[in-house]
Parts: sequence; structure tokens; C-alpha cells
Amino acid sequence: MNIVSPDVFAALFALTFIAGFVDAIAGGGGLITVPALALAGLDPVVAIATSKLQACFGSGAATLTFWRAGHIQWRAVWPLMLAAALGSIIGASFLTKLPADLVLSALPPVLTAVALYFAFSPRLRQADAPPRVSPVLFTCAFVPLVGAYDGIFGPGTGSFYMIGFVALSGCGILRATARTKAANFASNIAGLATLSLGGHIVWTLGLAMGVAQMLGAWLGARSAIGAGARLIKPLVIVVCILLAGRLALDSNGPWREILREIGFSFVAR
Repeated sequence: MNIVSPDVFAALFALTFIAGFVDAIAGGGGLITVPALALAGLDPVVAIATSKLQACFGSGAATLTFWRAGHIQWRAVWPLMLAAALGSIIGASFLTKLPADLVLSALPPVLTAVALYFAFSPRLRQADAPPRVSPVLFTCAFVPLVGAYDGIFGPGTGSFYMIGFVALSGCGILRATARTKAANFASNIAGLATLSLGGHIVWTLGLAMGVAQMLGAWLGARSAIGAGARLIKPLVIVVCILLAGRLALDSNGPWREILREIGFSFVAR
């Protein structure tokens, strides 16, 4: 079903505004939009593709806001954006061919590890530090890998970029957030272009949600610039934990069975 009722449309608009705010700071906006579109009756591939359309508005608005505030230097960022875009094109090309349950089963422990890193790491710095891997290796290996994941699925991409920019590239928390938005915008655009060729996008719905995503992302980016690590760190932790739990419940893999065994019997329904 690609047509939604007015009340569902209104609910999607409100949820997308919230997703845009959260995604501009910590990533994970797809945690809200992809399940919401699926619950609205869209085919899973169509839900992912339509979510990619509205996500472009949010990541684009956040990138523009960080750039205007002086936190993005295009000379340093464009290779990252190119690498993210190439990875996303490859990932989106395999969207209909990869077993979704395999991807879903692998993500909960990875996202939990990201949350633990931010929770127990020393106080996150505002200033940059020496990188742990070479810029060439980071740009040519890590960034395209995350971009490919964004093309295939999407939710959690911002969290993966964040951990890379902080833990591997040595970026301070605010610069990491800004570069995350730029890379995510590039992978969103490339994934959208690839998926549009297959006719998987509900354009009217995606564009309307894009307006809400853009407004939420603008507010979220301004909040991140003003509050810095005080807001970014806890929100990254919360988003990663919620996303890991949601994906564990949605998958048909071992994590769903584990949750059922420890008492969450509702997941078997």
C-alpha cells in the first residue's frame, strides 16, 4: 500500500520532525521513520527508499547549518562525502538481493558496543586529537563501508559515522557531528538516486516528510552547536541502545529468541 490516510500522514509528519531533531545530533532517525513507514503499510524496500528521500532533507539541512556555523571545511570534507556516496551506491544496488535478517541480526551487538564506548570513554573532548588511523585508510575503507550500510538499510548510520570520526579519525565531538552530517548527506543522496531508478520511492509522501525532517534537523543542529558534548554524548548513547533493542525485536534471528527466553514473550507475537 503506497497511499496513507490523512491521520496516518499527520502522524508520519510529526514523527519525522522528531526523527530529524534526533538524527541531526546523534544519528538514528531511521529508527523512527523506517518502522513508521512499514507500519503505515509500505513494502519494506519502499519504506527504506522513501525514508531515504526524507532523510536527504534532514541531513542536508543539518550539514548547511553546521557549515554556516563554521564547523565544516569543504576541502577536508569532500573526499569523505565522495567515499560515502560511492559506498552507498554499492549498498543500494544490493538492497533487494541481501537477506535482511542477516543484516538485522548483526546490528544489535554492534550498536550496543557503540553505546558502551560513548558511555564509558573519558570525557569527550571538544578539540581534535591525533588520528588513530591514517586519513587515507579512514576515507577509503571505513567511510565507504558505513556508506554501503546506509545504502542497504540506513538506521544507525549516523552513530557508526560518529564512532569512526571520534575513535579513529580523532575528531572532537562537535567536528565529528558536523562531518557525520556531511557524510550522511552524501550517502543519502547517492542511495536515493540509486533506489529511484528501481521505482521504489513514494515521492509525495517522502517530500512531505522531508519538510518535517528539515525543520527538525535545523533545530537539532542548532541545539548541538549550542550544547556540544553535554547533549550529543547522552543522545548518542540513548539512540544506540534504542536502535539495538528495536532491531533485536524486529529480526527473526537469535536476538529475538534470547529476548523471548528472558521474559519478553510479546516479541514472539
